[in-house]
Amino acid sequence: MPHHPNTPTATTPAYRWRCAPDGLATRRQLRAQGLRPGGQDPAAEIEWRSRKARRCGGKRVAYLYRVDLARPVRPMTPGRARALAAAILARRTCPACRRDAGYVIPRSLGCCWPCSTATA
Repeated sequence: MPHHPNTPTATTPAYRWRCAPDGLATRRQLRAQGLRPGGQDPAAEIEWRSRKARRCGGKRVAYLYRVDLARPVRPMTPGRARALAAAILARRTCPACRRDAGYVIPRSLGCCWPCSTATA
């Protein structure tokens, strides 16, 4: 079962699904509130059984962070928006024909669908 590198498992409280106390939230829950962990280590973890995690003994883990120590999400600046748009465009651009494919190029193909069928 993978664990957070900065968290010793023996000292971190583990709660069952839906049994965590108030004041703790997962990353997704923090994000929905407009917050981020802000560098804090996980305060606890939630464990639950899942068929998806058969290789890990059937258990999955989600880390919980203290809401009172969470910081606001950094606002999207124009520079960050441009960088994000450029990164998305790079993932959509076919390296063979240099055209925007309109979708993210699969890594398994390495190029857009028309180019991959033309070379096969």
